[in-house]
Amino acid sequence: MSAPESQLASAVLMIRPARFESNPLTAASNLFQGRTTATPSEQQLAAVREFDGLVDALRLARINVVVIEDTPEPHTPDSIFPNNWVSFHSDGRIVLYPMEAINRRTERRADIIESLSNEYNFQVRDIVDLSEHENAGHYLEGTGSMVLDRSNRIAYACLSSRTQLGPLGDFAQRMDYDVVSFDAVDRDGIPIYHTNVLMNVGEALAVICAEAIAHDNQRVAVLASLRDTGHEVVSLGYDQLDAFAGNMLELRNSDGERVVAMSTRAWESLDANQREVLHSNGRVVHAAINTIEDSAGGSVRCMLAEIHLPILR
Repeated sequence: MSAPESQLASAVLMIRPARFESNPLTAASNLFQGRTTATPSEQQLAAVREFDGLVDALRLARINVVVIEDTPEPHTPDSIFPNNWVSFHSDGRIVLYPMEAINRRTERRADIIESLSNEYNFQVRDIVDLSEHENAGHYLEGTGSMVLDRSNRIAYACLSSRTQLGPLGDFAQRMDYDVVSFDAVDRDGIPIYHTNVLMNVGEALAVICAEAIAHDNQRVAVLASLRDTGHEVVSLGYDQLDAFAGNMLELRNSDGERVVAMSTRAWESLDANQREVLHSNGRVVHAAINTIEDSAGGSVRCMLAEIHLPILR
């Protein structure tokens, strides 16, 4: 049995984009993207401004943000979402994940891992590389595909072309997690591409669009698991799902406070009661990232890879 891990990270990795744009190779499975008429150069300019604004907001809330610059070549239009290719764990392990889109696989960069160790003093003990599943056409896109309850070692996963049982089981076995898998669809019955679009699990609070879970028995099981692990559940509707309200992330700042990070669009979609619950849970930080959301179909949580690695003193 693995040692307990804190649910909340105090540091995050963010990748500053070099050639951001809506990725044609991910459009078929991500219906949240491509909601823009801007040119690629316009998307890049706006994305950098929005990225820097989010970094500033997080740092103002006393979150440790490690920013790494993307490289122009190879072209990685979705590099702004590092949580899909890597996750960091408190036992010093790093997990690398199999990605569906070919042009996303080059987001996996050894130099980033080396930088975390050599420049930022994070301790890396082992790398668990699941990317070999790509050879069989099987994918698991990190903490986009899975929403991890790290404290209780539960991986919630809605199955899709990007989230498949083979690599999911491999992750669970190697990392000592139980899996709660389910099917989830949008209001038109189309599978939702990533689990972190519809739910987030914090320390004491869970946010979920439960009506998106396709089968009653699965919905009951997911909600029961959240409540059995002591979480207060905040329910979202489809309009809020479409506004990326499910794509939030709870962190802990240097003062020990909980910080809930999300986009301004997501925050504005919440009603007064939902906002009050979030405020009572911790500090809320939001930033406007409309271009990133409209172009790439991901939001704040997708941009943050939590760093749970131990620090060398």
